[in-house]
Amino acid sequence: MSNPELKYAAWKDVEREHLNPQIDREMVVGDQIMLARVLMKKGAHVPLHHHHNEQVTYILEGALKFNVGGKEIVVRAGEVLCIPPNMPHEAWAEEDTVDLDVFNPPREDWLNKTDDYLRHGR
Repeated sequence: MSNPELKYAAWKDVEREHLNPQIDREMVVGDQIMLARVLMKKGAHVPLHHHHNEQVTYILEGALKFNVGGKEIVVRAGEVLCIPPNMPHEAWAEEDTVDLDVFNPPREDWLNKTDDYLRHGR
């Protein structure tokens, strides 16, 4: 078994990926967890999807309106939403928003860029 790699990153040095005209993303990935900073313009839409990863979303700035498992909830700056694995969800940015998404395990579709549902606006 190899030793885990220590990682240190400043957000200003992390590559910013332009997913579509309204959504950008930055990611830091460990062995078993992923942290992504997602920057959304007001009106941005994350289409309905689900994944086997557990997700924790912490809103740093702005607000996201989620539809999670058929329930609508608005998550604002300073608030956290925990989404269980395989639960369908989508979100709309009610204002310019910055969120931190934590995934366990890391999102393979984000890493290998097969997350077409987010690249719809390209």
